[in-house]
Formats: sequence, structure tokens, C-alpha cells
Amino acid sequence: MTETPTTVETCAPAEAHAIGLDAATTVAGMLKALADPLRLRMLSAIATDPRGESCVCDLAELADVSQPTISHHLKVLKDTGLLASERRGTWVYYRIVPTRQTAVTTLLDGFASTVAADPTGDRPESPREVDAHVIDRLAQELTNEFNTLSRDLVVTMVRESYAGLLRSAKVARHLVPLTERFARQRLADLTRDRETGVPQVLFVCVQNAGRSQLAAALVNQMADGKVVARSAGSRPAPDVHPHVRSLLTEIEGEDAAIERFPKPLTDDAVRAADVVITMGCDDVCPIIPGVRYEDWAVGDPALASAEGVEAIRDDIAARVRTLLDSLTSR
Repeated sequence: MTETPTTVETCAPAEAHAIGLDAATTVAGMLKALADPLRLRMLSAIATDPRGESCVCDLAELADVSQPTISHHLKVLKDTGLLASERRGTWVYYRIVPTRQTAVTTLLDGFASTVAADPTGDRPESPREVDAHVIDRLAQELTNEFNTLSRDLVVTMVRESYAGLLRSAKVARHLVPLTERFARQRLADLTRDRETGVPQVLFVCVQNAGRSQLAAALVNQMADGKVVARSAGSRPAPDVHPHVRSLLTEIEGEDAAIERFPKPLTDDAVRAADVVITMGCDDVCPIIPGVRYEDWAVGDPALASAEGVEAIRDDIAARVRTLLDSLTSR
């Protein structure tokens, strides 16, 4: 009697999916060098210095340690290949090596800010799917409001807006009102008349929970309607950072600050903008002809102390004044 062969489950070789040994060794050495709070603070200070570099004399103010200790930590960072240095007279200046800029940005703006925003590691309540008919009813209402656009386009925009917010939402009950506001903004961008409308600025950072929200609020406060600002994130956070929320309340008032929420970056937002300003999110923005692009190297409020957050606000405010002068003096 011939036995029927049984199917034997086999495991896929882990080696085929794992990072290579040489690359893992290099990355592990770099992460080991970064596993020190002072070194991470130094790296952050250098990466966000408006000058594009930091003097060792400035970095010494980050901690109450001796100058040789500061120099030791900087040498460790330099030996990893993250930093380059140049001596000018008495002092040495440090900058991020250009080929490592993306890695540093990912570490500071992606990983570090996410951990800092949720230090307990608690998972937020998972949102549930909202009934499709609720979204369809919202699409119909917006179709009637934006009657110059086709119904199919409006429906698509509403569903895309809902899906984009769902990926980072904390709770389901906020999804419909946030979808309405986000979709309405996107539809307004689609119908914007660039010739007659006031200049529009789009601020983009990674999580749209700090810098970009603060910059947009400052523009809208200081421009007095002569310039409109929006903000978005390449990987939006579930909510605006608490430090920034308090500053937004001071700038806009409590009701307006409560209304702010992180939004995903979309092509239509970029197309509607006259100026796109990135703030630590690398080259995520599509390049649209006729749109002016700038990059502002400013600190991340999610990683800063209370005093640091205020300093970041003042830095952004100074940049906003310069920006508004260039847009309103035409």
C-alpha cells in the first residue's frame, strides 16, 4: 500500500529577508555611537541650526560638562561618518555630512519625535470603519457646494481624504468631521484662482504636529488676510503636539487651536501653493512648475524643552516676517 505524501510546511530562510551582515555591522556601529542623550542633542542642534553648521562653543551650552567631554562626543559622531568639521581660528564648526542628511532627518523627525510623543508606548484606540453611506452623504453635500466640479471628482476626493486621515486617526468618532474639513480644503485648493487669489503658502514637515502647524498659524496671524497658509505632513501624527497646541492657543485662541489637526500631504495642496516650505521632511514634495520652494532648518518642538519650544517659535516668527515681506511687497 502506497502512502500519500503529506504536505510539510517549510520556513522561508530568514537570511533572504534580513539586512546584509556588512550593512548591519555598519548601522549597528552608528546606532551604538548615537545611544547617548547628549550626542543626540548635539546632532539635533547641528541639523537644525539655521546656519547649516554649529560651533563647538554653541554645543558646549547643551550640558554642564567639560570641553574635553564635548570634544569627545563630537569626535565619536564624526567617526561614524555623520559629521564633518572645519577649524576656523580658535573654534571648530560641525555640519551634517550631505550624504547622511536623510538618515539624520529620518532618525530625528521620524523615530525620535514619534517616541517622544508617546513615551508610555500605549497604543491609541483603533478607529473603526465608518459606514460608507455617511461618507457618501458628505460627498453629496460637498458636490452641491462645489458645483463647478464633477460629482465623481468630489466623491473621489472625499474618499481619499477619509482614507488618508484613517491611517493616523486615534478614534473613529472624529473621522467624519475631520474628513469634511480636509476634503473642503482640498476642493478649495482645486478651484483656487491663482491670478486673483491672495498668495498661498504650504508648510510641510514629517508629522504636521509641530513646526508646520506653528508656522501656518503665525502666517495667518501676521498676514492679516494678505497671505493664506496651510500645512501638511509626509507622515502625519495622530494629533498636534501638546507643546505646540498651547502655543497655537496663544496665537489663535482656544477655539481655533482645537480645530487644528495633522493632515497628509497631497499633490493638490502643492499645486495650489505659491510657496512650499519644507521643514525637515527631505524631498517629499512633488516639483510643480511655478511653485517656489524653500527649506527651513528649524528645531522640532516635539523634542524640545518648554524654553526650547519658545525659541523655535521665535525663530519661525522671524522667518515668517521675512517671507511675508517678500510676498506682500509685489
